[in-house]
Amino acid sequence: QVQLVESGGGSVQAGGSLRLSCAAFGDTIIVSMCLMGWFRQAPGKEREGVALIRTDGSTSYADSVKGRLTISKDNAKKTLYLQMDTLEPGDTAIYYCAATLIRTPRLLPTDFRNWGQGTQVTVSS
Repeated sequence: QVQLVESGGGSVQAGGSLRLSCAAFGDTIIVSMCLMGWFRQAPGKEREGVALIRTDGSTSYADSVKGRLTISKDNAKKTLYLQMDTLEPGDTAIYYCAATLIRTPRLLPTDFRNWGQGTQVTVSS
């Protein structure tokens, strides 16, 4: 079992930056085997994938965030990050980190099993 705890959300004006963190708790070997992702859910909308990072460090992004959001991880600290730059009001949502042991997951919530509680990001114009 892997527990995930996000932090770093907040309010920022359009064009600003935030960095989200997600600490993973659990068996070190299992955590190291997980592929990790960031998802977000805006009011009245379905949860959508933002980015994922594989165990080899390769990444995938939703088209809407390419070039502005960057996913990374620190294996020694068992922590996942999402650097968010040039933020737009459309990025306002609750952001969740998630983990999966599926080897080739899609950037879809159904492919991820373990979830954090979420952290609010609000971008004002």
